[in-house]
Amino acid sequence: MVISEETGVKQIGSDSSQFYLTVDPVDGTTNAVRGLPFMNISIAGSNKPMLDNVEIALVADILRDITYTAERGKGACKNGKEIKPSETVVLEEAVVGVDLSTFKARQVVDKLVGILERTGHIRHLGANALEICYAADGTIDAFIDIRGKLRATDLAAAYLILIEAGGIITTPRGEKLDVQLDATQRVSFITAANKSIYEAIQKSMKAGTDDL
Repeated sequence: MVISEETGVKQIGSDSSQFYLTVDPVDGTTNAVRGLPFMNISIAGSNKPMLDNVEIALVADILRDITYTAERGKGACKNGKEIKPSETVVLEEAVVGVDLSTFKARQVVDKLVGILERTGHIRHLGANALEICYAADGTIDAFIDIRGKLRATDLAAAYLILIEAGGIITTPRGEKLDVQLDATQRVSFITAANKSIYEAIQKSMKAGTDDL
């Protein structure tokens, strides 16, 4: 089965129920249209159509010739070299990606104000899967998207890459992030390089996440 935003769920062959390929052909569409050089393609393979069942993953930075890969239980790589997240442990020193691209920006900012006030290095580059990979390889220290807007299909490959690198990803409430791989399934999440940064983010967000 092939799962993507463009085609939905499509059967390939006579017996394709044993393997699922989740594909995002272009993550960062607005960047691509406007000529901003930050976008990627993502491919994730799983034995069930669930996020936590992803076994292999690839995220390719198509403009910089950089490819992130992961295989469950075998770590994550950037152009074939093993990657690990940042060791930054102080939120005030961290580079944190935050996606605020929503008409509900005021509501999202209200929940994130504690982080925005503590962190002097906020970024968003416009391709969430690639930004999660940046958290996996230590380029940034965390990435937060609590809009409830991102599709699970966009996240699938980067999810495994971050976990296999040693990073953390949960729901805003701190629960395990495991959803159906479907183009209609939306997600909110927190990623962090390590437990110290993750706990600092959760503490800063705690008062504003009850309804996420």
